[in-house]
Amino acid sequence: MNDRELLEFIAAQVGNLTKDLTEFKQETKEEFRALKNHVTKIDAQLTKIEITLETDINPKIEALFDGHKQNTKLLEEIHDEVAKHEEFIIKRVK
Repeated sequence: MNDRELLEFIAAQVGNLTKDLTEFKQETKEEFRALKNHVTKIDAQLTKIEITLETDINPKIEALFDGHKQNTKLLEEIHDEVAKHEEFIIKRVK
């Protein structure tokens, strides 16, 4: 292989590499755009979930917790009343 043939071979290889690199860049750009769109959709869904939690679910949980506290207080009051009656009954029986 003489110098001219070697230079032509190298030029062909560089041309192939350039073509491959250009294709790779294009594919990478397309994949990046698709990924960016996907992330944007996920971000929108996450925002909807956060809004639902803040406006719908949190107030319901707070209401349930308040109801639980009220029930606990009522049970304590009932327990205290039963204890008073229990003492009275025990004193009467003796």
